[in-house]
Amino acid sequence: MSISLEKGQRISLDKNGSGLKEVCIGVNWGAIEKKGFFGGAKRVAVDLDASVGVYSADKSLKEVVYFGNLRALGGAISHSGDDRTGDIDGDDGLDNEIITIKLNNLPAEADKVAVVLNSFQGQDFASIPFASIRLYEGTPTHVSNVIANYNIVNEAKFHGSVSMVLGILYRHDSGWKFRAVGEPTQDRKLEHTLHTVASQYL
Repeated sequence: MSISLEKGQRISLDKNGSGLKEVCIGVNWGAIEKKGFFGGAKRVAVDLDASVGVYSADKSLKEVVYFGNLRALGGAISHSGDDRTGDIDGDDGLDNEIITIKLNNLPAEADKVAVVLNSFQGQDFASIPFASIRLYEGTPTHVSNVIANYNIVNEAKFHGSVSMVLGILYRHDSGWKFRAVGEPTQDRKLEHTLHTVASQYL
């Protein structure tokens, strides 16, 4: 049974007393619905980009995985590829972009992994009907066990923002934990978002 995360909540990534070896982070979002001139409505594609930044214990950025760099650290982190539309036909319950992390294959210097979301075309998060993140065991094409869900509510704080920090994976003792963040930033580009992560959320 999965956990519905709240902002700031932390969970351990373990199973039956031992740490998980691999997790997938899936992000799902909707298309914008706009009213037409004659009373009809149409959905406008939304190009969001899920990315991760890998940081050392001293908060130095070591690696970035995003639509332009789909594999890193010898394949320890991989990205499913760029989704440029969102759920244009309504919520299908599937993830638009998935990042797979082989936790045991991460180098020792990889202390924290931040998951962020950026609006490539600058579409305001407040106009997007839904966005969610889930952590699960499986592959990009098969979900075997959902660990946690985190629904990002369309709150007033997201008005005017096109970048947000979804959550942080971090080492804890001999395993890993995940902290749900769910905070918008004032950044316009991925590189700036990752800088904000290091200065405010690690």
